[in-house]
Amino acid sequence: MTIRLLPEAVAARIAAGEVVERPASVVKELVENSLDANATRVTVETQEGGRALIRVRDNGNGIPSEEVDLAFRRHATSKLQTADDLEHIATLGFRGEALASIASVSRVTCVTRCAAEEIGTRVRIEGGDIVAHSAVGRPPGTEILIEDLFYNVPARRKFLRSERTERRHSDAFLTRYAIAYPDIAFYVAHDGREVLSTSGNGAAQEALLNVYGMELGSNLLEIPTELTQDRDIQVRGFVGPTTIHRADRGYITLFINGRWIQDLRLTYAIIQAYHTLLPVKRFPVAFVMVTIQPEEMDVNVHPAKTEVRFRDADAVFRAVQRAVRSTVMEEAPAAAVWQAPPAGTPSTTAPGTTRTRLSLLTPAARQLALSQPDVTSPEGQPAIFATTPLPASQTRQTATPQAAAGRQTLPPLRVIGQASTMFIIAEGPDGLYLIDQHAAHERILYEQMLSDWMQGQIPSQPLLEPQTVSLPMDEAASLEEILPTLQTLGLDVESFGPGTFLVRAVPAMMTTLALNELLADIAASPLDHSPIHTELEERIVRRICKRVAVKAGQVLSFEEMDRLIKDLERSANPRTCPHGRPTILQISIEQLARQFRREG
Repeated sequence: MTIRLLPEAVAARIAAGEVVERPASVVKELVENSLDANATRVTVETQEGGRALIRVRDNGNGIPSEEVDLAFRRHATSKLQTADDLEHIATLGFRGEALASIASVSRVTCVTRCAAEEIGTRVRIEGGDIVAHSAVGRPPGTEILIEDLFYNVPARRKFLRSERTERRHSDAFLTRYAIAYPDIAFYVAHDGREVLSTSGNGAAQEALLNVYGMELGSNLLEIPTELTQDRDIQVRGFVGPTTIHRADRGYITLFINGRWIQDLRLTYAIIQAYHTLLPVKRFPVAFVMVTIQPEEMDVNVHPAKTEVRFRDADAVFRAVQRAVRSTVMEEAPAAAVWQAPPAGTPSTTAPGTTRTRLSLLTPAARQLALSQPDVTSPEGQPAIFATTPLPASQTRQTATPQAAAGRQTLPPLRVIGQASTMFIIAEGPDGLYLIDQHAAHERILYEQMLSDWMQGQIPSQPLLEPQTVSLPMDEAASLEEILPTLQTLGLDVESFGPGTFLVRAVPAMMTTLALNELLADIAASPLDHSPIHTELEERIVRRICKRVAVKAGQVLSFEEMDRLIKDLERSANPRTCPHGRPTILQISIEQLARQFRREG
């Protein structure tokens, strides 16, 4: 076949496929243009999920009349001029492809006026061709109307999802930007129905309430600025306490220099910041914004501009992980127990629910929160477990590796007894405490062993007779890779033939020798490496402690329970086990009195 240049119209439609994947892509590009134009108010309206109509209107700088036609040409942009400018990109758009791509697969009407001109300009484009150009009166700013998206690309239009799905994709983008830009007033409507409206007064807490609702938005923790400096890298935003978590990563949002991105590495950094603090297979809620020098990253990776590359990716990873971890460890609440009121009784708010945090909000945000109904549990069901922050008098700083920024200690507890050979019952100055004996002992052993490892002195106990352990070949291969690491943790293991290992010594804390189960557990689970130096060791320590800790159903003497509680009180994070399960629940005196109807 003869090689020839593609017609401009065909090339434009091919290029549009990279930029315009669905209606949400159009919304993203147009809203980012509005933000680059210094708009303070952005209105987005759609019909039929964006298939039939997308309208984005702003009060930004507008486009000069002589440049309107040029704006819809490929590679036309006002945001850079030379290749060197790619090293210092400070705007959301810069490639000069978005408007041309959108215009090539839809019918576009652009009405714009810059403040320096007395009259505006109206341009009509169909399939990339300008069909009308006229003067029009309008206030400064730009309005772009997109109709019949993909009308000339039936294959792409056919594979669009349902209207509800396409609206959800658009909303996912718009809600993120509404939080990231609280000084911009966003108004969003679908099929004439308002779904989002923010005031643009700069109050981030109010934007959180508008987007996430009272129950979630008012409980997020703000990352303090003083915790976020790391070489010219600044991290800010909001993260959920350990009592708020979700089943997937969908509530983890990342912004880099004001741009929403998707980065698996930084997402992993946020997940690792909650290391040992969340239940297994649960993920945090986080809205993290990173500011970095433009020359330290490359945003010209993909036409959609949702991927970036960093010159020092490890430094950014550490800055995000450290800032989020410090915030969570400093502010995380302790667990408490309360009983929901009987059906039909007036609504009350349990200690530690969202009402106690309203004092931290701005007046406007507080008014918005108080205007919404009470929510008694994350899942919308009557709550049995709520959260109550520990008093400030019970919080002190510590320098242990598990909580470099701070920790919350337990009040003095007096042992009462054991229930169901699983839970220790204790009394404190503000009520009763139930301690999960296995989870608590696991936490104690974990911190003790990890601290010993960091000091390079884990006590090791040689076995009287070395024991052999056989593993499947794939697990044996995994274990062989980490034998040096096991040695540093007090496990003297050496290869003893195909699929067989010889264990000569174990950590002194291991009073029981379930070596087959322990090594199989370590080898079978993925232990991939991470930029955090202690990650591999920590995960192995967790498995060891899980095997060694006292089990549910084990009877403990009064002295053993008392010693366990005292050790737990000295832990850096006594509220959860290394796998994120709670170790302790509290029943306050007020809750007991309420249950016995002793009020007043």
